[in-house]
Amino acid sequence: MSIQGPTAERPTMPDGYGIPSSRDGLLDWADVEKQLTAAKHYWLSTVRPDGTPHSVPRWGVWLDGRFWYDGAPTTRHVRNLESNPAVSLHLESGAEAIIVEGASTATSAQPDDFGARLSAAFSKYHDDGYDPGPDSWAGEQGGGLRVITPSRVLAWFSFPTDCTRFTFHR
Repeated sequence: MSIQGPTAERPTMPDGYGIPSSRDGLLDWADVEKQLTAAKHYWLSTVRPDGTPHSVPRWGVWLDGRFWYDGAPTTRHVRNLESNPAVSLHLESGAEAIIVEGASTATSAQPDDFGARLSAAFSKYHDDGYDPGPDSWAGEQGGGLRVITPSRVLAWFSFPTDCTRFTFHR
């Protein structure tokens, strides 16, 4: 399934936040993707079966309009996602914020195709001791590989003047 480029608009926020009413100053999606690609640390939020939130830092890569990461099926966040695939992902900064909302699903990647591209993208963690090879996500279980397909992204680099909501259409 391919993802079309998102539409950009102003988010709805309470009066007093100073969100401009015009489209002037909206962020460009390419600039947001550049930040998602360059980041090394991401925060992932899921919902436990009892409805309480769970947040965890994750390593991963933004590639082809989606977030790819791996983790054992026994981890709390993966068990949460088996019950409810809704997820929120954000970067560390609150001043330059990017908040991705979407769904996380289990997947796999063959080494001679997408696995090689994923391995190259994950090389940003090589100096941190994590360097998965192209075959790391092959096979039926996919080595714990998961992908977040975005539905909405809220971002700003200079709040409130450039506050932008991106909506994806599939």
